[in-house]
Amino acid sequence: MGLIMKDSMEYNMKDSIKNSMLLKINLSLFVGEKTEKATPKKRSKSRDEGQVAKSQEISTAFTYIVGFFSFQLFAMHILTGVTGVFHTVFNQWLMYENIQDAHFAADLLAYMFTQVLLIGAPLLAITLVFTIVVNLIQVGWNPTWKPVIPPKFNKINPISGLKRMFSLRSLMELVKSLLKITVIGLVVFFFLANEIENILLIMQMSVLNSITYIGSLLVRLGITIGAWFIFIAAIDYAFQKYKHEKDLRMSKQEKKDEFKQTEGDPQIKRAIRRRMQEAGMRRMMQGIPQADVIITNPTHYAVALSYDRESAATAPRVVAKGIDHLAKRIQTIGRENNIPLVENVQLARALYAAVEVGQEIPEELYKAVAEVLAYVYRLKNVA
Repeated sequence: MGLIMKDSMEYNMKDSIKNSMLLKINLSLFVGEKTEKATPKKRSKSRDEGQVAKSQEISTAFTYIVGFFSFQLFAMHILTGVTGVFHTVFNQWLMYENIQDAHFAADLLAYMFTQVLLIGAPLLAITLVFTIVVNLIQVGWNPTWKPVIPPKFNKINPISGLKRMFSLRSLMELVKSLLKITVIGLVVFFFLANEIENILLIMQMSVLNSITYIGSLLVRLGITIGAWFIFIAAIDYAFQKYKHEKDLRMSKQEKKDEFKQTEGDPQIKRAIRRRMQEAGMRRMMQGIPQADVIITNPTHYAVALSYDRESAATAPRVVAKGIDHLAKRIQTIGRENNIPLVENVQLARALYAAVEVGQEIPEELYKAVAEVLAYVYRLKNVA
């Protein structure tokens, strides 16, 4: 029976030790867990480093819509301009005697490229400006080179690369790519299915009409794809916002460390405050021997006053004050320096509450203090 109880006790002890070890291990897993919301300082730092919640799909969607809509507006201008450029180039080519001249061919190509670029400049400008505006709406004005300067070599680390490949962000990018391919495929299929009768009639149209119809078809198709991309962009932006907030989370220790960096270590601040108080106390005690009178409670309050009789413009000034233990120290130093101690309960309390060390007494206490000083001066004259 004793052996059974001993074995049972040893087993329970081992089980208890094992459970306590598991508890310590489990608790250690949560020491650095990032469960706290980011502080304004952390958000500002992240923004300065270019880390913001931004969806590239929003820019893509609106670029599609604005780009194709602008193309529809400038279609005739572009068609007329490009036709005129090719007509000019073709005529000059035919009129030139030596068509094998490399310099002449280079000049024609440069002219053609420049003119086509100028013709398409309004379309490119509108698309570029709108893309910039969409990005500004998302993240605001925040120019920074920190994401690329200095280069982060951990981005080319193969281990870090493998982690990124199997991360939640990579999974979202894969889902997003598959969704875009599916949306584009379905939109193109149903769009062309509805236009199949008109498409079959292209061969019967004139060249200008066929070009006009194909251009209109592409514009409407592009705008439709862009509209569907807005749906994808909304989902992507919600995910980017969630992921950004999750990445910004801080552990409790990080928040404490940031507070120490911003506000200073509380222990150091307390030590500095204590030293300042001690220095102020020493200065106050050193000023007591210059006092003319010490007004007491008599045990709980003590206020030392100094008055320069030669300067009529100044009022009596408090050089030291204290309660309880400090009041006793003030009285002791006063006795050691032969400073009169006058007991006046109400005046001592009023001076302690109304006047700080180094300040002059208020006008409402002039009469009471003047009576005390007159009494002190009479005692000194008698002595």
